[in-house]
Amino acid sequence: VFFAKHVDVMDQAERQFKEDGIKSVSIRGEQSATARQQAIDAFNDDPEVGVAVCSLTAAGVGVNLQAASNVVLAELSWTAAEQTQAIDRVHRIGQDEPVTAWRIIAAHTIDQKIAELIDSKEGLAARALDGAQVPDGDVESVQLSALKSILRDALGA
Repeated sequence: VFFAKHVDVMDQAERQFKEDGIKSVSIRGEQSATARQQAIDAFNDDPEVGVAVCSLTAAGVGVNLQAASNVVLAELSWTAAEQTQAIDRVHRIGQDEPVTAWRIIAAHTIDQKIAELIDSKEGLAARALDGAQVPDGDVESVQLSALKSILRDALGA
């Protein structure tokens, strides 16, 4: 399952899969409920359909794609929860295979900074939920840390 946030990225992925002879379906926000369900059913039931190209937001909840075992997050969301929801579309009851999720992140790009920010936010949330004590002064604002990192990179420091 290939997840993306932007329509042009989804369009390009679908063109590439078609050029490579890989049959795919698309799950997007502008689809009717009938067209959406037909795409889901084709992906889960038709062994010739190799890929579901999905909108991260439109297909992130309420969709079962357990016929897959690999998830590609081609574009990142600003929240870990949105990405987790997308992965959970494959990691469902009835899943017989281990699920592997791939985040596509180019080095030295804003996506790398976003991934670091998301991971840091997820770590803060886990500590809050687990009740772990973190001494004052040891945790810098996630946003401030990301901003400092971007500025250091821009200034070559």
